[in-house]
Amino acid sequence: MHHFSLANPSASLSAKARYKVPFGTVSVTPQARQLINQALDSNWLTRGKLVQEFEEKFAALFNVGHAIAVSSGTDADALSCAVLYDHGVQRGDEVIVPALSFVATGNAILQAGLTPVFVDIQRETLNINPSMIEAAVTLRTRAIMPVHLMGKPAPMDEIQAIAQKHKLIVIEDAAEAHGAQYKDKKIGTMGAMAAFSLYAAHIVTTIEGGIVITDNAKMAEALRSLRNHGIVGKFEFRRIGFSAKMHELEAAVGLGNIEIFHQILAKRRRNLLYLIDQFKKFQEFFITIQEQPYEKIGPHAFSIIVREKAPFTKDEFVAYLDQAGVDSRNLFYSIPTQCPSYAFLGKKLGDFPEAEYCSGYGTHIGIHQDLELKELDYVVEVTENFLKTKGIKP
Repeated sequence: MHHFSLANPSASLSAKARYKVPFGTVSVTPQARQLINQALDSNWLTRGKLVQEFEEKFAALFNVGHAIAVSSGTDADALSCAVLYDHGVQRGDEVIVPALSFVATGNAILQAGLTPVFVDIQRETLNINPSMIEAAVTLRTRAIMPVHLMGKPAPMDEIQAIAQKHKLIVIEDAAEAHGAQYKDKKIGTMGAMAAFSLYAAHIVTTIEGGIVITDNAKMAEALRSLRNHGIVGKFEFRRIGFSAKMHELEAAVGLGNIEIFHQILAKRRRNLLYLIDQFKKFQEFFITIQEQPYEKIGPHAFSIIVREKAPFTKDEFVAYLDQAGVDSRNLFYSIPTQCPSYAFLGKKLGDFPEAEYCSGYGTHIGIHQDLELKELDYVVEVTENFLKTKGIKP
């Protein structure tokens, strides 16, 4: 297994030594190494039989008809949006998305030539507030892209009801939600398409990469065309496409991960549920991700949000974690109001108060498969010690 630091790539080699509880890990299995060597020996490294096999096995995980491998989770979102042009969408038409997400969600919509329309989230769930979606629907709205942030399922019943009422297409941004379930349905199987990231932090990884799943054969055909410059057949270009192909070495790593998918998922879920339980004693000071009886969270990471009345700041807590060797990341940003690249939208701080709060007061830490209970107990101990420095006895 290989630990890594996502915040500072130049420091990645020393991340394992610096952090007692690193944020992420990469599982490169013996099978993956063997497949990599086979690909190198064959001298065929661009998209070939390993990518095809990876697509077939990923589709089988979700019991769907098609999986289309691409070069990143961002491309998975962007190509899914670009498919909409085959369904009457015009450039500049709107896609509704939550304000709180990794910036790639908004970027992908813009890269597809469409317009992101942001809706605030719910602090307790981190996901789009379903009661605010309908007010964002206009005559140019064509799709809703819910994000299952931290692997917690978005409120799909309400989202699908609104989509059906207004004849909108639902694209699931399931980047972090591998293995999540909502009311006995697998996340990724409820929208017309679902986009997954296969980046190093995720349960199934190809180091860099993404994949879209769908049961719609025409959408799958369009996705395969779009990832290769819009090509159809040998050399006919029917769409404005992308260069977004996965190569054989990435697929080899992904195939190794699929072989141990259920082991990784079980280990991460154990870690997530353990921390949820252990942090109950801190609930006066922190909001943490919670799992409801009707769902299973896809265990990506453990989110911690400092409550408004806590006698300390998020920055103080994060600094203490870091000093103690617990690696963490900010809980993303309100894309339209906390990312300067979106200033052109004309939004201002205060327009998305819940998303902005989660960013200003939230962090998240790893729960990956290389962490044992002793590391999680250490996180709990560090948190207790931090509170003691503030005169608090948990």
